Amino acid sequence: MDQVNREPDHNNNSPQAPRENVWLEVFKTLGLSAILAFGIRTFVAEARYIPSKSMVPTLQVDDRLIVDKVSYHFKDPQRGDIIVFMPPDEASVVCTGPQASQSNKDAYIKRIIGLPGDTVEVKQGQVFINNQPLKEDYVAEVPDYQYGPRTVPQGSYLVLGDNRNNSCDSHYWGFVPRENIIGRAIVRFWPLNRLGEITPKPSYSN
Repeated sequence: MDQVNREPDHNNNSPQAPRENVWLEVFKTLGLSAILAFGIRTFVAEARYIPSKSMVPTLQVDDRLIVDKVSYHFKDPQRGDIIVFMPPDEASVVCTGPQASQSNKDAYIKRIIGLPGDTVEVKQGQVFINNQPLKEDYVAEVPDYQYGPRTVPQGSYLVLGDNRNNSCDSHYWGFVPRENIIGRAIVRFWPLNRLGEITPKPSYSN
């Protein structure tokens, strides 16, 4: 009888590729997720919450917001924008007290009122920009203080809280340098019953 030799079974005899440790896989996945999250938070957008009443009625305490960190790389901040920024040293001292330290500074959130080169004055319960009254439908109440006239330096902005009489803002401590601006608050994602774009969006048409 002719004998037929079987072809060697390479699939059965070849060694299996070592399986990667499951914990190493988990570590790689978590590490990649952390890197992506850090990149998005650093360069694109980040979440912030409102700790005080300085922006009432537009923003309430504990509102959660998304801050756009990209658009100001392509365009200048506009009057009416609600911005998140790191306060200048004077603000930390005036609003928090002399014990405030550089390392413990928290970001502020206010509305841009004065643009570079504007002359701003507050009198008789009204904000004036370059001697023209500014129409504002978003404030909690008219300001009960006098300010200015002051001219906003180039590269800086004057910011005020919508809750004018309960806000530690530019009328106390001065101007915000452009480089201090983190981004623009654009969307509220909490609470759910007020989810959406932050309104009202002022047009300043008199």
